[in-house]
Amino acid sequence: MSNVEYNLSELRKEIVPYKPKIIAVTKYFGVEKLIEAYNAGLRCFAENRVQDALEKFESLPDEIKQNSVFHLIGHLQSNKVKKAVGKFDLIQSVDSLKLAQAISQEAQNQGIIQHILLQVNNANEDAKFGFSVLDLKDVFATILNLKGIKVDGLMNIAPITDEETLEFLFGDMQNLKSELETKYNCQLNELSMGMSGDYKIAVKFGSTMIRIGRKLFT
Repeated sequence: MSNVEYNLSELRKEIVPYKPKIIAVTKYFGVEKLIEAYNAGLRCFAENRVQDALEKFESLPDEIKQNSVFHLIGHLQSNKVKKAVGKFDLIQSVDSLKLAQAISQEAQNQGIIQHILLQVNNANEDAKFGFSVLDLKDVFATILNLKGIKVDGLMNIAPITDEETLEFLFGDMQNLKSELETKYNCQLNELSMGMSGDYKIAVKFGSTMIRIGRKLFT
C-alpha cells in the first residue's frame, strides 16, 4: 500500500458517515504524487494557480486527463480568465461580481457553460478574498442570471482558529446556502468547506467537498 493509499484509507474512515467528495490539492506536490493519488482511486484534483495547474495537468498521461476532474481553488485574476475558463471543470474561487461577469463573457465566447462556486469570506479576514455575506446577498441574483455560467454552490476558507469559531463559521455557511436556495428557488448542490486542519468539523455542517493536501500527500 502506498503512502497516499494509506492516508486516503484513514481519511475515509474519519469522514464516515458524511462522505463528502475528496478534492486532492496538489499545489505543493509534483505530478508523480498526483498520479499516485489517481492510482489510489482519487479522481478530483485542485490547484491554486492557473499556469501551474495547466502545466501540471497537461503533463499527465491521457488516461488520467480523460478520467479526472480539475478544480481551481486559488484567487483568479481577471487577466487569467481566458486561460482558466473551459480548462477547469469547476472554478471554486469566484470572489466578486466583476470576476463572475468576466467568466460569463468568456464562457459565452467559447460557447460553453462554466461551473463555478462563489467564495465567501464569512470570517471577514482582510488577508483573504471572497464575498462578505452581505455583499453576496446583494449580488447573488445578478450572478445567478449571468449567461454562460452555472453556480453550483458556495466555498469558504476558514481561518486557523479554535473549534468553537470553526463550528460557527461552517454553520453560518450552511445557513447561508439554505437561505439563498429558499429565497431564489435555486439548488446549490455544493458546499466546499474544510481543509487538512479542519475537515472533521466542516463535514458536520454539510460540507460536500473537502480540499485535502498535506493530509493526503505527507
